[in-house]
Amino acid sequence: MRVLVVDDDKLVAVSLKTILEADGEITVVGLGEAGDDAIRLYREQHPDILLMDIRMQGMSGLDAAECILKEDQAAKILFLTTFSDDEYIVKALNMGAKGYLLKQDFESIVPALKAVYGGQSVFGGQIMGKIPVLLAGKGSFSYHDYDISEKEQGIIELVAEGLSNREIAEKLYLSEGTVRNYISTILDKLKLRDRTQLAVFYYKNCG
Repeated sequence: MRVLVVDDDKLVAVSLKTILEADGEITVVGLGEAGDDAIRLYREQHPDILLMDIRMQGMSGLDAAECILKEDQAAKILFLTTFSDDEYIVKALNMGAKGYLLKQDFESIVPALKAVYGGQSVFGGQIMGKIPVLLAGKGSFSYHDYDISEKEQGIIELVAEGLSNREIAEKLYLSEGTVRNYISTILDKLKLRDRTQLAVFYYKNCG
């Protein structure tokens, strides 16, 4: 797994490189200090995952992520920050970031990267607890308008709870392939890009 690390604290960036590469399955392909570094290095290295801070000198991590996602919708961006500001969390979710972790949860960084690499979205426990409140439902939404079946509604709820395809398959007694097909169909019907946007959609409209 090739990971690009961007953090305006050089010591933190170097420490992260050491921690990640000690795992044996991760190669850090570059270190950056600001949002413009993230954009430049992402274009040069095309990493599997961009692990990036939010508050940095000059361009913020959120602004850099927005720029990168416009160029590459498949970009996997995982935010690692000291701040759990509600505004940051909502913006990260809405733009399609694959995760939002707090630096205090350093032990979860490597597992989170592996989960994101495998196609999941990852949000720290403290962040997950905030999401339903931050994206509270509006109350006037109907799945019928989107031709979403009851089975599909159940899968949407499980995705929003953070379950992987395998966990959903076990819970509903389906194959992983069937679950993948269901999610692909749901994303098409709702005109969404990925699981993160699906979870955001759920909490905004139904949560």
